[in-house]
Amino acid sequence: MERSYRKRTRGLLGLALAAAMLAACSNGNGDGAGGGSGAAGGGGGAKADAAAPAGLSETGFPIVSEPITVSGFAGKFMANVDWSTLKLWTDYEARTNIHVEWETVQKDVLKEKRNLLLAGGNYPELFFASAFPKTDVAKYGDQGVFLPLNDLIDRYAPNFKALMEKYPVIEQGITMPDGNIYSLPTVYDPEFRSVFFNTPWIKKEWLDKLGLSEPTNLEQFKTMLQAIQTGDPNGNGKPDEIAWGGVGTNGLVSYLKGAYGLNNHGTANTYVDEDPEAAGKIRFVPTDERYKELLEFVHGLYKDGLLEKDIASVKAEEIDAKGAEGLLGVVDNVDPVAIYNQQGYVGLPVLEGPHGDRMYTYLGAPLGNIGMFALTDKAKHPEAMVRWMDYFYGDEGIRNFFMGWKDETFVENADGSVDYVEDIKNNKDGLSLDQAVSQYLIWPGGYYPGFVTQKYFKGAEGLPTSVENSKKADPYALQADQVWPGFNFAQEEQEEMGTLGTDIQTYVDEMRDKFILNGTGEWEAYVSTLEGMGLKRYVEIYQSALDRTLGSNG
Repeated sequence: MERSYRKRTRGLLGLALAAAMLAACSNGNGDGAGGGSGAAGGGGGAKADAAAPAGLSETGFPIVSEPITVSGFAGKFMANVDWSTLKLWTDYEARTNIHVEWETVQKDVLKEKRNLLLAGGNYPELFFASAFPKTDVAKYGDQGVFLPLNDLIDRYAPNFKALMEKYPVIEQGITMPDGNIYSLPTVYDPEFRSVFFNTPWIKKEWLDKLGLSEPTNLEQFKTMLQAIQTGDPNGNGKPDEIAWGGVGTNGLVSYLKGAYGLNNHGTANTYVDEDPEAAGKIRFVPTDERYKELLEFVHGLYKDGLLEKDIASVKAEEIDAKGAEGLLGVVDNVDPVAIYNQQGYVGLPVLEGPHGDRMYTYLGAPLGNIGMFALTDKAKHPEAMVRWMDYFYGDEGIRNFFMGWKDETFVENADGSVDYVEDIKNNKDGLSLDQAVSQYLIWPGGYYPGFVTQKYFKGAEGLPTSVENSKKADPYALQADQVWPGFNFAQEEQEEMGTLGTDIQTYVDEMRDKFILNGTGEWEAYVSTLEGMGLKRYVEIYQSALDRTLGSNG
């Protein structure tokens, strides 16, 4: 995509979306009282003028005067971490008088397990870090399984309520077609620029040994992968180097989309963007000829042995094991120093494509997954649990969630900045940053509700190397007013998309992998199949959602 188009797009959508995009936020300590009238709108939950339940404190700690136990289900990243003994939760239980009886599963099986619980009616009072997609939030809210949180937020969530009032995109994004809010999200501070970037990492030492510069276009990128695969850059005389190390094909395809002018409004709506030939009109990316070209290029990499033989099905543990051994040339993940304890990686540049496009479009909106916290109709203490969650949207709670405890897990500098203690940054047992942090906290892996700020987030995206990486990509990246938020659908559209959208998107993903492994010989049949599945209606629904977004903000 040419820069003239980027400029024109910004003019079209700047006013429409700028008001909806987030800006920096820092809010109180979580002890403030709720109140006011209807900041969340809609209905459900505890009415603002109703008496608080007996034993519930509306401010301060403990939250309840007598201990209570709540059943909770959550996805987690570190398999060997026991949430029942983790200090984050045991300490918070002591302060709140709320004990959560956790059932946890690893992210790889999260979707399957949560769906089984809901289908069997065996679900808990609380879903935490469960990453429900918007369609499921709407469905279970409509069925009465998820409680509406509007009035509970208004009275018992002053931190989250303040975020919604300051940044309307949050309320817009989490309010379902019936006007209710059924879940609480992850929100990223847009001033924390490096958290939005997903550019891969290249082992600089290997580039130097091979006599290569960092690639700036697709041909150089391919040449670099070939040299890593065949040039024995680790010098051990064995062909054990892995040129591209990643789980699945999505990361590679998403990184390269900007080189083909695709996803020109970011990835919050992964399968659609704006038609470059028709301003304000939806384009379905996975049937565009440039998407086909992209898949053919990636197939060429696979055919030449530059990608994992089983890239479409390889497990994270397999890639992680190779990463920890230092065998990965390019890492499709966060900075390897954080996850593999491997130093010396630098961010890959944004690449220029065959038509002159050099854009970085693999960017989401500041509103992350909206389905990270939900209360079910089995919840006996919804008011207390909304207060319990709200703490982590305020400054003190954010610091506790991401940093832990002063002089135990972090130190505070004279200028007010914070950093982890030495045993976490350079663990004596050789643990990576994520592993060392996970002895106390749960944020590694990225599944949680809350507000992510650069001040307190010291994971890979907050490292100086990641900040430098984002600066390298920033000149080619979409600007904040170009990134579309995740669209909301009208209720009848939501019902349609529950089946139509899921079927189309599942088929697209399956065929993406098939085309990468086998080539695009079945492209015409693929397009015809999508048309038969209702692609025209899918695009119409997205067009209506875009029109509403532009209309409501313009």
